[in-house]
Amino acid sequence: MEVKAMGSPALEGLRVVEVGSLLAGPFCGQLLGDLGAEVIKIEPPGSGDPMRNWGHKKVGGRGLWWPIIARNKKSITLDLRQREGQMLARRLIAKADILIENFRPGTMERWGLGYDVLSKENPGLIMVRVSGFGQTGSYSQHAGFGSVAEAMGGLRYLTGYPDRPPTRVGISIGDALAGTLGALGALAALWYRDARGGRGQVIDVAIYEAVLAYMESLIPEYALTGYIRERTGPVLPGVAPSNIYPTADGQWLVMGANADTVFRRLCQAMGRPELAEDPRFATHDARAENMELLDSLISEWTATRPIDDLLETLHEAGVPAGKIYTARDMLEDPHFLARQAIVKVNVPGIGEMPMQNVFPKLSLTPGEVRWPGPELGEHNREIFCGLLGLTEDELAELKEKGVI
Repeated sequence: MEVKAMGSPALEGLRVVEVGSLLAGPFCGQLLGDLGAEVIKIEPPGSGDPMRNWGHKKVGGRGLWWPIIARNKKSITLDLRQREGQMLARRLIAKADILIENFRPGTMERWGLGYDVLSKENPGLIMVRVSGFGQTGSYSQHAGFGSVAEAMGGLRYLTGYPDRPPTRVGISIGDALAGTLGALGALAALWYRDARGGRGQVIDVAIYEAVLAYMESLIPEYALTGYIRERTGPVLPGVAPSNIYPTADGQWLVMGANADTVFRRLCQAMGRPELAEDPRFATHDARAENMELLDSLISEWTATRPIDDLLETLHEAGVPAGKIYTARDMLEDPHFLARQAIVKVNVPGIGEMPMQNVFPKLSLTPGEVRWPGPELGEHNREIFCGLLGLTEDELAELKEKGVI
């Protein structure tokens, strides 16, 4: 039975203040804003968040990353290095449920914006602190971008081919993982505060720990058996068949048929049912021992047929398989269209711009892309005058001083 949405997003009424820049902290803010929270982003006057100019290509002189990572946010400008800017920030944070920051540990304290100060004025405040190595420990003061955290968290060592140096995933995955766990931590703290009669608290998110959290059984494998996972390219040791395979039209097919029942279905689809009974392939362990031979047999079959033909055959047989998609494939795929996985948003100065939708999908209180990344200081008057009660003259004076 399909459940219809109630129209109001889940986090409507929740106020978030976001300070910091670039990726990890702002991605946390994006996730909360996507689900309906009011996210007020504080940016330096004049320059703003460097993300405004990031992205491989620009359209109309504008970066194409900003409309996504800053969507559903309100932008105000505030110089947190000036005393007046710090005091205004405190007034704003006193009215917030969640504060997100991703400066080097100690920066907020130097500005008089540490949790000890802020929580006295707002005991219910939940403060998400994202940094490379956390708020404590011997590395806490090290500069820590996501790339370094990915390396120290174990991901980079496993990424790539065994005969080549470690490589990177093609996106800033460490920052995204940290932002995601930051949002999770904030919502857990919110439940503790509101449903269990608790108070606010600090969520300490270290990017290297966010990466480490996804490293499966890597640690005990070494500690208990001495085994160190190595780079394995497109395969997973001990799991076969699970690889990429060439097709007759020059594409690559991703397929996973490592379970015994699925492997039998693959053999039928290939017209080679005898392989399922072959002692070299009949069991999970046997297939792992003979992975290279098995992959070569499958590649011989896939290389004779175009990818669409292969996918039709494999899907009918119940074998998990798919193309390796580019952005072009995603925009053309009917399943993406049917689920509205990509939405089109009107972005000032750019025009209609497709971007990924809000995930996950909530059945009753879904999120949505309400607007793209705002102009620098677009909401100064709304927040400073409307929320904090400043007069127009006070606003003009702050602007003249360079505070906003």
